[in-house]
Amino acid sequence: MREITYEQAAMEAIQEEFRRDPRTVHLATDPIAVLQEEFGTERIRVTPIAENSFVGAAIGLAGSGFRTVVNLRMATFGFVAMDQFINHAAKITYMFGGQARFPILYRMTVGAGISAAAEHSVTPYPMYMNAPGLKVILPATPYDLKGLFKTALRDDNPVISFEHVALGDVRGEVPEEEYFIPFGRARVRREGADVTVVALAKMVDEALAAAEELAAEGISLEVIDPRTLVPLDRAAIFESVKKTGRLVVVDEACQTCGAAAEIVALATSDPATFAALKSAPARVCGLDVPIPFSPPLERYAVPDKAKIVTAVRAVMA
Repeated sequence: MREITYEQAAMEAIQEEFRRDPRTVHLATDPIAVLQEEFGTERIRVTPIAENSFVGAAIGLAGSGFRTVVNLRMATFGFVAMDQFINHAAKITYMFGGQARFPILYRMTVGAGISAAAEHSVTPYPMYMNAPGLKVILPATPYDLKGLFKTALRDDNPVISFEHVALGDVRGEVPEEEYFIPFGRARVRREGADVTVVALAKMVDEALAAAEELAAEGISLEVIDPRTLVPLDRAAIFESVKKTGRLVVVDEACQTCGAAAEIVALATSDPATFAALKSAPARVCGLDVPIPFSPPLERYAVPDKAKIVTAVRAVMA
């Protein structure tokens, strides 16, 4: 099978859906030449650097019968438009009593690893998980990115895609034929028997590397990639934990009030899953600090293979 990059997979999905549906529109602060050449500047709009304006404009476009892709680039810039995200995009279908639909795909990059300093190294998807009405996807591979984008671009609700900044050039196998990945369906990236590791975004690769190291010690990890956070595939996580009896959740976002906390809470509140636990679940998360610019301090502040290995050994003990 052919291999393409993470960003190429996103572009393919957008191009395919824009060819299919002439009422699709793209908004971003930067010109995207490949899209403008094919679809023209009327559909591929370059916006002012005013996220609150074009995040809101996408809601108006969606309510007028268009499907809109909005690329905000870094998630930092999304904070400028929190009123539009939380008070409007998340709630507007409900406030119309379901009589109107608002199909929008918002894209933002997240994460550390490129020394972008505190403002531009944020991982804020737990904030958006707390806003009912928004779907949240977290693709970790080119294959998942394209399949989830295809689904998002036919969904009638606002979807936010958080894409780790370090994954853009990562290559992976992506079929040439059309395919879709349903929201709320996790992927078992590695089967195992001793510990369930639920890993988010780039942390999937760190968890797989930890699984290789621990296999040499006779510890078998099952690595689960949720792929979407809203909706979340609870059943897949519960079934895995009931099999292994142990749970470690790995997330680059801050630990306090994070996605990892929600996953642990869900697992321990399900009676059958809780009864199967042999040890207390563990979280391996980003520190509750602004991400430093210094590369050594940046690495210290976020999870990695070594920290996952330490957590797994602890729950095994």
